[in-house]
Amino acid sequence: MSGHVYRVTEVVGSSTEGVDSAVRTAVARAAETLHGLDWFEVTEIRGRIEEGHIAEYQVGLKLGFRLDES
Repeated sequence: MSGHVYRVTEVVGSSTEGVDSAVRTAVARAAETLHGLDWFEVTEIRGRIEEGHIAEYQVGLKLGFRLDES
């Protein structure tokens, strides 16, 4: 069989350190329960502000993972 079939799931990662850290947190956590992760797409970036300063970065991601071959 040629090609692959993917399933897509959405997650949100967060970090107090930055966008990159939030993405890495989300991918690492998803990799604990999903196998065959192959790609990600950042769909949203937002954050939380406390007392006029950035307190947390939040990044929405779509994750694609390959479905098992039959």
